[in-house]
Amino acid sequence: MSSPTLELTCDLIRRQSVTPDDEGCQLLMTKRLSALGFKIHHLRFEDVDNFWAIYGDSGPIFAFAGHTDVVPTGDSEQWSSPPFEPTLKDGMLYGRGTADMKGSLAAMITACENFLADKPILSGRIAFLITSDEEGIAKNGTVKVVEWLEQREEKIKWCLVGEPSSSKSVGDVIKNGRRGSLGCELTVKGIQGHVAYPQLAENPIHKVAPALAELTSERWDEGNAFFPATSFQISNFNCGTGATNVIPGEAHIVFNFRFSTENTAEDLMRRTEEILNKHHLDYTTKWHLSGQPFLTSAGELVEAAVKAIKNVAKRDTQLSTAGGTSDGRFIAPTGAQVLELGPVNATIHQIDECVKAQDLDTLSDIYHQILLKLMR
Repeated sequence: MSSPTLELTCDLIRRQSVTPDDEGCQLLMTKRLSALGFKIHHLRFEDVDNFWAIYGDSGPIFAFAGHTDVVPTGDSEQWSSPPFEPTLKDGMLYGRGTADMKGSLAAMITACENFLADKPILSGRIAFLITSDEEGIAKNGTVKVVEWLEQREEKIKWCLVGEPSSSKSVGDVIKNGRRGSLGCELTVKGIQGHVAYPQLAENPIHKVAPALAELTSERWDEGNAFFPATSFQISNFNCGTGATNVIPGEAHIVFNFRFSTENTAEDLMRRTEEILNKHHLDYTTKWHLSGQPFLTSAGELVEAAVKAIKNVAKRDTQLSTAGGTSDGRFIAPTGAQVLELGPVNATIHQIDECVKAQDLDTLSDIYHQILLKLMR
């Protein structure tokens, strides 16, 4: 079952690139790209390795984007095989990063190798934007490379991110957008005291509870044809000393909005604080905007991807904006058309992460077809 895409995927999996470490994955990739004639820019920001590679001299840029870092394996003893030792069993390839997203990276490389083997006359340029800081805090990865590109006045027209978008079969789902993510750390102040003397204290749990109830029942928007309605979720609530007879002095709540293009981060912050103020709370907020929502509803990239999937995988694809954030959130604001297309995501971040080995070649063929449609 060996193939160039499978072999490269295995070579990448053997490198224990737990975020933000790259462990030589990018050097492996850039060696292959250099041999094709790509010009390589190694970009290290603090402890993060990134690279920008580009082929061609002029014209619109089609960029593959992705990450070499992976999430920790968890207890490796629970894996059926060592997580950084690629293992092929019953047609499945096991290992950390098979789906998220070393298989995609390998498919991107082999797709370019197959495409350029025919020495085509290009109508534009092909690029790679690769980071080792996607699974972590994502502060020194794609966002910094995009800033570097903006300074050089380099504009990506089409960007294909190799995130594992597929649901049951390769290409059955592609992500043509993502919801925005807005988080908040809320601290509500009270007065600590003995539970037997509540008149001498002020319980922050009692004070914040009605406000939280209102926030959770608020209808933030109705969504639209591409996005579900904005959601509000409390992820952490910490309070108290651990003793049963002490009224706490502070309550700490962490919550998150996943929001559609029907809303803005500024509006969500304003409306939240209006509700908090209505309940006369003594509070502080620390907001963190992880990413704005983006949408690529139509255009050459969507058309090329849909046709490539139909030609190679013989199936229709569904456009979706569901799921978490990706590095596409840093690229879309530059004006690029952005899609996410990668392997089946059923086992990502799990013990025994795996993909069908055959899917890797299918994915490479789809990427190759997209290049044919956009670059010739």
